[in-house]
Amino acid sequence: MKALVYHGPGHRTWEEKTAPVLRCATDAIVRITTTTICGTDLHILKGDVPEVPIGLTLGHEGVGVVTAVGGAVSSVKPGDRVLISCITSCGKCDACRRGMYSHCADGGWQLGHTIDGTQAELVRVPHADGSLHKIPTACADEEPLVMLSDILPTGYECGVLNGEIKPGDTVAIIGAGPIGLASLMTAQFYSPGEIIMVDGDANRREVARTFGAAHAIPPENAAAEIHRLTDGRGVDVAIEAVGIPETFELCTEIVAAGGHVANVGVHGKSAVLHLEKLWAKNITIRTRLVDTVTTPLLLKTIAAGRLTPRQLITHRFPLNEIMKAYDTFGHAAREKALKVILTNPGG
Repeated sequence: MKALVYHGPGHRTWEEKTAPVLRCATDAIVRITTTTICGTDLHILKGDVPEVPIGLTLGHEGVGVVTAVGGAVSSVKPGDRVLISCITSCGKCDACRRGMYSHCADGGWQLGHTIDGTQAELVRVPHADGSLHKIPTACADEEPLVMLSDILPTGYECGVLNGEIKPGDTVAIIGAGPIGLASLMTAQFYSPGEIIMVDGDANRREVARTFGAAHAIPPENAAAEIHRLTDGRGVDVAIEAVGIPETFELCTEIVAAGGHVANVGVHGKSAVLHLEKLWAKNITIRTRLVDTVTTPLLLKTIAAGRLTPRQLITHRFPLNEIMKAYDTFGHAAREKALKVILTNPGG
């Protein structure tokens, strides 16, 4: 089979690789029909996730068809169309029982991180019962469903839920990339008073406005502008959706007393925490790796037409043009790219 293989920072190839096989009774093999590229994949290629081994197949998002299952798998069978969760969960350990699937004792973020991932023609999915979701017959369109592998539950869980958004809140989301926009879309479940988006790209700011942002501003002097927009108070919730020190520090600068900072971005460098300014403000700072516990809920909202992730798709490629797709996604501002969809014609 063909797969997108990591060969160290800055190096990737589309190459022939041995097809995966069942290793455990809880495994499933899935033939990929639709996948995508995540900002985390770019972080890996930059060297920000050093534990990723050389020779690994990248990717942790996908939709496909089950081709084989182990003897202990009961929730899916060969021929089923499935959504692949970016998080592998056994469903039995203490962390899983607490809904913290990302901390599963025998799972967590594995695909495209510590084991071969979904940017391939075939993928082995451990703990298939807890890591695959059967796609309802009514959901015939796969493209928007692939957003449920990662970015929608990430934006919702790590941004919206960790930010504890309430009706009437003023929310700032720093970063209008796919994760920031996913946070924007799902924040509106809770009727915030207004949402302010911050991004350096004019096209993404305009997209954010069409998605429901009341204001979309550039990062230059963003703190001063946000304080002006909030009459000097700051925001109730600040969501960091980029993963660099400056954006995290901006969140702590604009959050109001009693507010919440929710970090979503993948950070490869340290950020400064200005406790000399924050110690008396009664703020909450929360971090999280997505657990995907909300995937069934989000799947229902899509099926009901209450959430339309197709809005996030800007480019489409066949899977065998994934190198070109990476070049497009890696120059997102120039190409006006949000989510890049890859389809496997033979899938």
